[in-house]
Amino acid sequence: MYVASTRGGSAVPPVAGGPTSRVPTTVVLLGTVSLLTDISAEMVTAFLPVYVIFNLQMSYLQLGVLDGIYTGATAVLRLVGGHVADRVQRHKAVAVVGYGLSAATKLAFPSIGASAVGLGGVLAVDRAGKGLRTAPRDALISLVSPPERLGAAFGVHRTMDTIGALLGPLVTFAVLTWLTTSPGPIFVISFGFALLGLIVLVFFVRQPRRERVAAKKITLRDTGALLRKPALRRTTIAAGLLGLATISDVFVFVVLQKVSGVSSTWLALMPVGTALTFLLAATPLGRLSDRVGRWRMFFAGHVVLFAVYLLLLGPFTGLPLVLVTVALHGLFYAATDGVLMAHGSTLVPEHLRASGLSIVQTGQALTRLASSVCFGLFLQRFDFTTAVLIAIGTLSAALVAVYLLIRPEVAR
Repeated sequence: MYVASTRGGSAVPPVAGGPTSRVPTTVVLLGTVSLLTDISAEMVTAFLPVYVIFNLQMSYLQLGVLDGIYTGATAVLRLVGGHVADRVQRHKAVAVVGYGLSAATKLAFPSIGASAVGLGGVLAVDRAGKGLRTAPRDALISLVSPPERLGAAFGVHRTMDTIGALLGPLVTFAVLTWLTTSPGPIFVISFGFALLGLIVLVFFVRQPRRERVAAKKITLRDTGALLRKPALRRTTIAAGLLGLATISDVFVFVVLQKVSGVSSTWLALMPVGTALTFLLAATPLGRLSDRVGRWRMFFAGHVVLFAVYLLLLGPFTGLPLVLVTVALHGLFYAATDGVLMAHGSTLVPEHLRASGLSIVQTGQALTRLASSVCFGLFLQRFDFTTAVLIAIGTLSAALVAVYLLIRPEVAR
């Protein structure tokens, strides 16, 4: 349903103090799709380090390559998905293809066995689906939301998405604890949730009416011209630099488990702590970013990430270290994930919205791919303390560079 309170149609009824107050129905429906899909995706994500390190006995470098594939395989297809969605003005249709592709891969995991190549291939296809759907979905959110409430709209969506991220690891933990340690049931249940999300998208979410979107034929030259916009170019470079300095979730949790000394079983539950903080903070921080500045919020989130890295040096140990670290890790995501897309949405016109957002997303995904591989190599060659110190130095340099790069834009 393509509705918004300030753009025609009827909006979701306001609920005093509620997270969906004045948020278009389309945002809530897309949040439901993301919730179900994220249960599916995070079941696999939570199981991946246990599966790779303990079941398949792979090295940290192999885990880094697989995680890099999982993170970065979306990169080029984000550009494809964004361009095609803008060109045909069918953002929903492109998103359906992406969600469907990711859902189908869940049934392929059990047949791969211990093949690192096969596992990497399936992960690549899964993430390719994510790459196709992300920019069109975020474009839909931005197109149905009033400009002054973009941070709130993305915050609500990311909150619902994070409910799925919270439930996914819990489902994995329950299966591993009470049913079986065999990977088959995890992947089958994951497929079921992905299929439910696809059904909601196909039958309940509607493509925005064509008269609301510029009926202009979009070419690759139009997409490329976006990078000539100084604000979008600086944002893409800055997001990429910070992405290069970001340790992937799987390594944050692996290092945290080793430093804290808790059981390896807790690896599947650590994403829950991150997701819980994200769930509580995403909407309030999204609304706050609408008032104080979305880029300022994004930058502040990476300062919080710096604190997370310091904690990985193990100033104290045990469960308290785990609880504090995963809470700050979730706060980092709440301050950055949807906020970056809300900021990017203000930098490009509506008829190129998906293409513009895909450029920012691609820059960030490519550098995060490189970060995963490099940090896996560091863990393979150095001890945990040395690897984390390298990450701290890299993030420090990135924060200084990004502050100098973006300062003229923020000052305006």
